[in-house]
Amino acid sequence: QGIQALEEDNRNTKRPVPEDLATILNEEQLIAYHGLERFGWYIKFIRRPLFQRPVCVMSNPEGTILAVLEKDGSLNENPDIPLRK
Repeated sequence: QGIQALEEDNRNTKRPVPEDLATILNEEQLIAYHGLERFGWYIKFIRRPLFQRPVCVMSNPEGTILAVLEKDGSLNENPDIPLRK
């Protein structure tokens, strides 16, 4: 129950997308993000699991595709993590 309460507290205090993306994304991800942004893709949220690296989840302009912005800057439309549509 303690971990669950901590996760709930984090959801209430952290924004889905932080203002300073450079603290979350590496250089390859930032370059890819800015390129994708020109085509209307946007960051839907940043998942921040405990003791793991953050996961950047992006959406296409229509909101019909969710994809993970990988560490190398590639866009993974079939990630190994569960995402709700």
